[in-house]
Amino acid sequence: MQTAIPCLFMRGGTSRGPYFLATDLPAEASLRDRVLLSVMGSPDARQIDGLGGADPLTSKAAIVSRSSRPGVHLEFLFAQVLIDEARVDTTPNCGNMLAGVGPFALERGLLAAGDPETTFRILTINTGMLCDMMLTTPGGRISYEGEARIDGVPGTSAPIRINFLETAGSVCGKLLPTGKVVDVFAGVRVTCIDNGMPVVLMRAADLGRSGYETRDQLNADTELKDRIEAIRLQAGPAMNLGEVEKKVVPKMCLIAPPRAGTGICTRTFIPHDCHSAVGVLGAVTVATACVLRGSVADGVAALPPGNAKLVSVEHPTGEFSVELALDPADPQSVTRAALLRTARPIMRGEVLIPASVWDGRTALKAAA
Repeated sequence: MQTAIPCLFMRGGTSRGPYFLATDLPAEASLRDRVLLSVMGSPDARQIDGLGGADPLTSKAAIVSRSSRPGVHLEFLFAQVLIDEARVDTTPNCGNMLAGVGPFALERGLLAAGDPETTFRILTINTGMLCDMMLTTPGGRISYEGEARIDGVPGTSAPIRINFLETAGSVCGKLLPTGKVVDVFAGVRVTCIDNGMPVVLMRAADLGRSGYETRDQLNADTELKDRIEAIRLQAGPAMNLGEVEKKVVPKMCLIAPPRAGTGICTRTFIPHDCHSAVGVLGAVTVATACVLRGSVADGVAALPPGNAKLVSVEHPTGEFSVELALDPADPQSVTRAALLRTARPIMRGEVLIPASVWDGRTALKAAA
């Protein structure tokens, strides 16, 4: 006996996973998580018995519902499904999977599209973060064809523009959760910051690395990873995240001067494996640190002049451009963060899980 659950398998930005209507999953969180573990095939290093791709970027799920809150169109719960552990983390945001929420809502008929563009306001339930998402919808239908290109994804697609609203402190409670621009953990100077994603920035040179190493080189560097984890375990409680040993936040980011143009070079760990790219909100947070005087990024990042800054966040497979608007009265205050993503449905249908995990007959309510 197996239980069939409707889903749309989508790429969102540089991530990928199943998207579900909240009403198609059990409302009770622990049962919902067991269902997601079964869907993805965790715990198993290859996730051979599920939809997971044996990589943190492809072991994610999105749960979407129409919102009843005034001024909000959609609500999104992000789930990071761990690969080697029977655990689902709904603590962080994910700006990449977020990129697929608007298209999913149109595909599943949650909302109607306008012409030639449609803008939705989306609430990320994990952290209470709001964003406005603009989609290309000629003739009132979602389009996936276009000239927008993002590093880490082959080809081009229709652009999805995301304008984040009030992201400062979305997870930790304030932009600088420790109250300082610089802290010292495990003997290393760091900047702890949350502008949509809790991130600990460290100068690669302070750890005896260039910051230009490949992902594989860093994943094989056990001495470095042990040092980074020691820093993370000290930083987590100081960032109001509690004990973080079993959490995927804070993200740990090595920084170095940019290799091309303006911006900064990054190598991000989520939390123990080096990311092949960089997370959307991680990139926003890193870019924000670049404009803070006295941060560890100050003197490492190369920034353009003016109050509107396009910051190129370099990563192992390319770069991610973040557009920041600064308050003219306070050049260290970011008033807006915007970026471009793409998304595409890959497959629609039903995912099957053992009925012993969930028989599908318990009360179906919107996930909280």
